[in-house]
Amino acid sequence: MKTVKDKQLLVGADFAGFPLKEAVCEHLRKKGWTITDVGVKADSNPADTDLMFHRVGLRVGSMIAEKEFERALIFCGTGMGIHIAASKCPHVHAGVVESVPAALRAITGNGVNVLAMGAFYVAPAMGCDIADAYLNAELGSGYEWWHNFYEFHKLAIDELEAFDYSEYKKNGFKVKKLGDFDLKLETKPE
Repeated sequence: MKTVKDKQLLVGADFAGFPLKEAVCEHLRKKGWTITDVGVKADSNPADTDLMFHRVGLRVGSMIAEKEFERALIFCGTGMGIHIAASKCPHVHAGVVESVPAALRAITGNGVNVLAMGAFYVAPAMGCDIADAYLNAELGSGYEWWHNFYEFHKLAIDELEAFDYSEYKKNGFKVKKLGDFDLKLETKPE
């Protein structure tokens, strides 16, 4: 698997997300990242329907599902459509963000492995900051002071990974628990 630790990243964009993807990838390459791009490129044919947002999202999602890459960044006009498509693949935990705090929480609290941005709403400089925040953090980082923060959120990720809708329905729409951890809101010490 190509990992964040090894500065390996998967990206994909449709034509609407292309300009933001280009700015973010240029920024990351300057920082030593190796980028694998499976979406629209500078020489892509606008008539190529394989490059529609949902098809690029499915391609990225499948590469995460098949454990070719640990994480990915995806881009379309809003971030929503490509995110929905990627989310159809197993083992994909995707999120759409438009700010650095949201990007940090997406990875630190939710373990998002596919992060989507919308070029209609995220300026290139913000996209670069979002990518940096997302790629320089992991589940629980920055929350070591918060009792059970990691364990609570890891349990949620594990239960979502194990989720089977037909079993959930048979069980009266009750989650098959893999365990429990208490979590209460805490104030960060100064």
